[in-house]
Amino acid sequence: MEFGSIKSTVGLIYDEFMQNADTRTANWLLMSSPLPQTIIIAAYIYFVTSLGPRIMENRKAFDLKGVLVVYNFSVVALSLYMCYEFVMSGWGTGYSFRCDLVDYSDSPQAVRMAATCWLYYFSKFIEMLDTVFFVLRKKNSQVTFLHVYHHSIMPFTWWFGVRFAAGGMGTFHALLNCVVHVIMYTYYGLTAMGPKYQKYLWWKKYLTTIQLIQFVMVTSHISQYFFIKDCPYQFPIFIYIIGLYGLIFLFLFLNFWYHAYTKGKRLPKVLQAQTWSHHTNGVMNGNANHDKDE
Repeated sequence: MEFGSIKSTVGLIYDEFMQNADTRTANWLLMSSPLPQTIIIAAYIYFVTSLGPRIMENRKAFDLKGVLVVYNFSVVALSLYMCYEFVMSGWGTGYSFRCDLVDYSDSPQAVRMAATCWLYYFSKFIEMLDTVFFVLRKKNSQVTFLHVYHHSIMPFTWWFGVRFAAGGMGTFHALLNCVVHVIMYTYYGLTAMGPKYQKYLWWKKYLTTIQLIQFVMVTSHISQYFFIKDCPYQFPIFIYIIGLYGLIFLFLFLNFWYHAYTKGKRLPKVLQAQTWSHHTNGVMNGNANHDKDE
């Protein structure tokens, strides 16, 4: 009886919470409730941290070079498309880059922005393959807590973004992230193509700089909310979440920058290059040991 009462209370709270959701996205894939994505994320965590390594324990690592080339350049193409859609649905066609509210109307541009937000959300499930490929290649040391956390928290939080605030100032970081992913996965794709393409990767040391610029821009942009006198953004909670996310990763990258340039500056050039290769690939996907060069 007591359990039934608790269940009923939770149900009422959930129903009241969902009353404020965007009706336009209600019937889209994975949008009916947070349960389907929670199951997917839980299965992902279980596979990459437990089941997968056990399955691969006595097996030979898969050679996925061809798969990685196709995968990485496919993500580049998808990221380019999302950049275009974010620009055309708001960021290049009317947004002020200050207090931009969510347009909940059924206008073509508003629906286009909502659809782009959903596509960005769905792309986070595709990027989970990064970790799956680590497991299949027996690169288990690269499946760190930070890496798995990053790939798990992004789709989970973005479900709420698509369901409640698909547009407005809360999507600026998504546009920037797509731009960075074009650069990042291009690098990954070229490294997967083998040593003969190393000469085209002279710019890899600038990847961390690009990441730092990204998080400075995200944090600066979202922080405007606290200094604008009248900004009736519909769901301020997302402002706090984005701001916190930007700050956390900004500090993580600054910490890496310090260790790579200050403490690591006396290393031989060969070791410095290895440090850049290992850390640059890793931190960008939430894993300081992430290495796609191998």
